[in-house]
Amino acid sequence: MNIYEKRNTILGMEFDRYIREHPEFGESIPQNAHVVLLIEGDKEFNEWSTKLAIKQAEKNQPIVYVTIKKMVSPQSCIKELELITG
Repeated sequence: MNIYEKRNTILGMEFDRYIREHPEFGESIPQNAHVVLLIEGDKEFNEWSTKLAIKQAEKNQPIVYVTIKKMVSPQSCIKELELITG
């Protein structure tokens, strides 16, 4: 798996989470659309993602381009740790 595939996988999971938390955004995506995730300012990834989408989309399937404008670093759900050294 190359770096773009890894990035696309992570973005896909985050996009799914965003849609669950903001269902109104998901309602604006046409039924059966092929969603292409782009990152603002990342020309190389966006070209890769667009080429892949065009290759993967079915004939007459609508393609929707979603540009991720801002991301924040995920926070750990760990609230407390204990370190034991031997």
